[in-house]
Amino acid sequence: MLTQILGNPVSPFVRKVLAVLEYKEIKWEVDPFVPFFGDDRFTRLSPARRVPVLIDDLLTVPDSSVICQYLEERYPRPHVYPEDIALRARARWLEEFADTRIAEVLIWKLFNQKIIAPNVWGTEPDPAIIDQALHQDIPHLMSVLDDLAPEEGFFCGPELSIADIAVAAPFRNARFAGYEVDVETYPRAGSLIVRTLAQPCFQALRPWESTCIRTPLKEHRQALIDAGCNVTAETYGTDVARRS
Repeated sequence: MLTQILGNPVSPFVRKVLAVLEYKEIKWEVDPFVPFFGDDRFTRLSPARRVPVLIDDLLTVPDSSVICQYLEERYPRPHVYPEDIALRARARWLEEFADTRIAEVLIWKLFNQKIIAPNVWGTEPDPAIIDQALHQDIPHLMSVLDDLAPEEGFFCGPELSIADIAVAAPFRNARFAGYEVDVETYPRAGSLIVRTLAQPCFQALRPWESTCIRTPLKEHRQALIDAGCNVTAETYGTDVARRS
């Protein structure tokens, strides 16, 4: 069977896993529902009602970091976690930082206010939250990343790793919400993010993300099918949103 991923390609956590699958050349298919629309079966698979969930011939498991580590161990070449133990620890820390603090700012403050709130819940964005994200939180994040990023290559050396994939993934959502990476102010971090998102494993996902961004939520599945994306035969999504 193809490796199945439950979750919409626009999710940064789904994007992270799909980028790893692409990088490792593992064939996949996606059930592109937004987690707020997941059914009761989805809740049993992911009790926190978060995406992605991986389903393959050996395992069903949620959580993007657990999934990526599983993929690394089952399909070790090419590596996305460095072989050197110190670099591997650095990569895992950056992955955790991306999944928590970076996601908190770029997804739950910016993308949630500008995209999720109006399109899922029909509510108006909160200008104060957006202003804080754009003028306080994001500049602080970029300063931290600029201190950590090298002038050339990637976070853990010359090869792409999970650190780069995890850090770059939420910046696609930030762009959908109107934020562009400031390469002049943050040359090392900005260039690394741009360089990472230009990698083939991310470029391969852009058609599916673009299809979802320009299509109403309830039409994502059919739109992706029409666009030629590998979509699962069965869906865990419904037409009714509920808060996770």
